[in-house]
Amino acid sequence: MERGLLWLPLLFGFFGLAWAGWNEYQKLESYRSWAKNFDNAKYDIYAVLAHKGCEITWGKPTRKAPVNLQTFSLQDVAKICLLVNECPIDEENLPQKGAPVLEFCLTHSERSIKIPFTEIELAAKWRKYLEKVKNE
Repeated sequence: MERGLLWLPLLFGFFGLAWAGWNEYQKLESYRSWAKNFDNAKYDIYAVLAHKGCEITWGKPTRKAPVNLQTFSLQDVAKICLLVNECPIDEENLPQKGAPVLEFCLTHSERSIKIPFTEIELAAKWRKYLEKVKNE
């Protein structure tokens, strides 16, 4: 009986990890069906981001479908900045750690749109890509 009680927390941990994996798999599958309609898209645990034509759509991934979707036009964007820990960075010397965010400063508004990323390098690639699309 004592051994059973010792293994019980491990069993609960296993089921917790299995549930977390299934939950993430469901988010990925809902993202895949959502992303089919776009030219280019990205998924990570913080946000989904997609590009089609001049439109950028982003939101938060869930098991059913992305929620809190917002769309804006690249034509309304004055500049695209890469921030790490809320500070602009030099893209030639990317930091190794930090919380990356792409900030879209809009021309007709004082507000900006901030889209979180998990990886700094991925955020830098998306900034270059969107800058290129914007200038075409």
